[in-house]
Amino acid sequence: MSLTFHWFLPTNGDSRHVVGGGHGTPAGAFGRDRPPTVAYLGQIARAAEELGFVGALTPTGAWCEDAWLTTAMVSQHTERLKFLVAFRPGFVSPTLAAQMASTFQRQTGGRLLLNVVTGGESHEQRAYGDFLDKDDRYRRTGEFLQIVRELWHGKTVDLAGEHLRVEDATLARVPEPVPAVYFGGSSPLAGEVAARHADVYLTWGEPPAAVAEKTAWIRRLAARQGRTVRFGIRLHVITRDTAGQAWAEAERLLDGFDPATVEAVQEGLARSESEGQRRMLALHGGSRDDLEIHPNLWAGIGLVRGGAGTALVGSHAEVAERIAEYHRLGIEEFVLSGYPHLEEAYWFGEGVLPELEARGLWTHPFRAAAQARATAPVPFTGARGPRRD
Repeated sequence: MSLTFHWFLPTNGDSRHVVGGGHGTPAGAFGRDRPPTVAYLGQIARAAEELGFVGALTPTGAWCEDAWLTTAMVSQHTERLKFLVAFRPGFVSPTLAAQMASTFQRQTGGRLLLNVVTGGESHEQRAYGDFLDKDDRYRRTGEFLQIVRELWHGKTVDLAGEHLRVEDATLARVPEPVPAVYFGGSSPLAGEVAARHADVYLTWGEPPAAVAEKTAWIRRLAARQGRTVRFGIRLHVITRDTAGQAWAEAERLLDGFDPATVEAVQEGLARSESEGQRRMLALHGGSRDDLEIHPNLWAGIGLVRGGAGTALVGSHAEVAERIAEYHRLGIEEFVLSGYPHLEEAYWFGEGVLPELEARGLWTHPFRAAAQARATAPVPFTGARGPRRD
């Protein structure tokens, strides 16, 4: 089976430097040299589509543009790329969310994937009117996904849960196809929700041994529910023709981290309620030293950015080998990003993907369609050349 690769839409802005955001990162910590306009995001999306990425993750939070609205607009500038829309169940009713997903599928030709984000920061949740604590947010997410999935399968739903209640809920038109649900989380309750409801369990880029433990944990929980779950990983990438060039780029990014900003970001992230964020912080401990925590796995991004804080760094062949290493653990989908996102999509797509294709691990998902368009005869329009009489 071919590996699946997704790229990232930087809806909080893009730059040749790391742009902060998420999980307590101070707003405006870094310059956004490229605003997240539909025109620029459309450039990234079209590049990802042509290079062979299946989808593009769009984040959620107060620090970025709304994912639903942005992807709905960007989708009109692409043909095949799917959109992995991150959203938080506490901010919208399950019936409305199910209806929104169904509409998105019809209007884009089935190009919606859903990344369900329970929300790890209570202070940000409260800003949106959500005052549940973290454990109750996970319990609500479980009820939310139960309702949404039943609606998507054409059922009429009555549920009086601990946090959600619907009566005689139904959809006039169900989505076709039903969107895949991506879900992540490292706490015990997160594991239970993933086992019951996730199609793809996403983990941030920890070293392979830690990833192996996490995937084994979710497999056991899912098996108890009589289910199987696919696995994906979220990473940044810095890949170049040579390892030296790649590490020089990592050092350039690191040199751009102002010490005062790093300190402020780390103080904010230390207050995070997210178990996944705690694990990210433990990889570097706030220090610039020893940031290569596994061959070609660099924790430097996490010094200034919340959420996914590690990057694959190396030559195209080395990065391909690290991807193969994660694949041997059962990882099938890779959600990647890099600064700036337009250029790094090309570095990865033109450098690493051919390496993986040569190893038999990847095939271009849209190549047949692209070749068909390229070789299709030009239709005769009835136009004639100049008269010669």
